[in-house]
Amino acid sequence: MVNDQMLFDGAACALAVTTEDGTLLRVNQCFSDWLGMTAAELHGRRFQDLLTMGGRIFHQTHLAPLMQVQGRVTEVKLDLRHRDGHTVTVLLNAIKRDHASGVRHELALFGTTDRDKYERELLNARKLAEALLLEKTAAQTALQQAQAELNQAYIKAQRRALFAEQMVAIVSHDLKNPLTAIKMASDFLVRGARTAKETQLIGHIGQSSERAQRMIADLLDFTQARVGVGIAVTPTALDLHEVTRCAVDELRVAFPRATLVHHTVGAADTCLDGDRLQQVIGNLVANSVAYGDLQQPITITSQLDHHGASLSVHNHGPVIDDALMSVLFEPMTRGTDQDTDVRSVGLGLFIVREIAKAHGGDVTASSQVGSGTTFTVCFQTNATPPTFDRFQG
Repeated sequence: MVNDQMLFDGAACALAVTTEDGTLLRVNQCFSDWLGMTAAELHGRRFQDLLTMGGRIFHQTHLAPLMQVQGRVTEVKLDLRHRDGHTVTVLLNAIKRDHASGVRHELALFGTTDRDKYERELLNARKLAEALLLEKTAAQTALQQAQAELNQAYIKAQRRALFAEQMVAIVSHDLKNPLTAIKMASDFLVRGARTAKETQLIGHIGQSSERAQRMIADLLDFTQARVGVGIAVTPTALDLHEVTRCAVDELRVAFPRATLVHHTVGAADTCLDGDRLQQVIGNLVANSVAYGDLQQPITITSQLDHHGASLSVHNHGPVIDDALMSVLFEPMTRGTDQDTDVRSVGLGLFIVREIAKAHGGDVTASSQVGSGTTFTVCFQTNATPPTFDRFQG
């Protein structure tokens, strides 16, 4: 059976019993081990004499008076001196008890090594958390500042873009009148008797003015689309195939080196904007002339069926690269940096898409090796189902 002496000697903490003046009467093995002295060596010595100088001063001025007044102390940190001179830091709990033999102070001392380590780790963790919080705050401040600067830059860019678009619209509109005068003058001059060289030069003037007028029309439409107004359309009843045929005939004059073939499918009567329809055909044919193989025909197909009206333009040019295909209908996009008399500022396909959208439709493109490239524009109409198929060369 375990008796009190065994429990006292085998305790995991240092235990001691002293008289009221601090004289050691009894210590356990842990107390002896911490100080490097036997129980016999410690017996009769005063507890306060085992403390460091600072500990003894604290004992005399604070600890002893507290024991007299309160009869107990809790978790008082003290430094004991080991036999070899090093310091042993402990937490002291003490209680004053009255016994038949006199007043006794029962002491329990706990080591602080693990606790100090834990407190250091806790302090280090707190410092690290505070440093991370400061970094986070600084990062958030920098992010807010960057966002504010980005917003300001975006506002400035918007203003510049709006100003540029307004300038394009103004200049394009103002150029229409002098170009119309140039075109009218060239048409008038070509009627008279001219030498072959003069006729050729006048023809160049007419073609150049027509190209400039197409560019200006595209720029004006682009400006309307970009400012949010959208391209205006005025649908009216018309013959889809007849409007397409007239547009193709005019384009044959504009592009004499190209072979244009008009293919019709289905009925003809529908409701679309005829001028915009001709603009779509003109832009798609101009694109095919610019990038297609002019040794082979360009086919324009007008079709009307129960799905609605559609126009497609096919050429035998090289395959369009996948990277270009993804941005083909964006403004200022061109298939090559080379310049020719028929290439414009890169707005033609963008205008085609905007016109299709204004009619409730859209435009698609397909390009494959061996079969060429086809642009197909679909329009929303109340069309009748196809009844016949005819072909015009």
